[in-house]
Amino acid sequence: MLSAPRRGRPASGVLYLHGFNSGADSPKGVLMRRACEALGVPCITPQLPHRPGAALALAESRLAELGERPLVAGSSMGGFLATCLAERHDLDGVLINPAVRPADLVAEWVGERFANEHTGERFTIGRQHLAELAALTPEAVTPERYLLLLGSADEVLDPAHAFTLYRGARTLLHPGADHAFTVLSRHLPAVLAHGGHALPPEWQASQH
Repeated sequence: MLSAPRRGRPASGVLYLHGFNSGADSPKGVLMRRACEALGVPCITPQLPHRPGAALALAESRLAELGERPLVAGSSMGGFLATCLAERHDLDGVLINPAVRPADLVAEWVGERFANEHTGERFTIGRQHLAELAALTPEAVTPERYLLLLGSADEVLDPAHAFTLYRGARTLLHPGADHAFTVLSRHLPAVLAHGGHALPPEWQASQH
């Protein structure tokens, strides 16, 4: 098995955080809920606000619903938020093409308007987004707590940045996978194994 939890006890639940301008019912969020349902493991995939501080506060507020030691997971900006939670609460995490130095990334979007196709919300990126991201960014990360899933053909984020920040983490680089990481279903057994759970073979077969 690629990954195993740092502690002997299986994760008490899974919190999955979607990426920037995405939604709780994105394909990865739906897949995560279905996999957890097959195991009888609680799973929460909240719809996050576009402001980083509010998004992290909401995500943190849902942790208590998932028992003593939930597994935190996230994609892109959600991977950054999952890192914040994992470091704050000493949790294991699964990061899918995570945003690294997100304040630098979002700096290119200041003044740009966005519309969220999942919620219909419209908003403009302002300097406050950058300030919040900079304030939230952990000074250091603990690589051994993470499983890192990266696509070699990520067209949004350079995988090398994640390799550098999380050096020493268990890492899976999928050749040709893009930023959306549409191959997630193939790697859900490893994702859940990082939380100490084993997906049955019949579930895996049902995804093909």
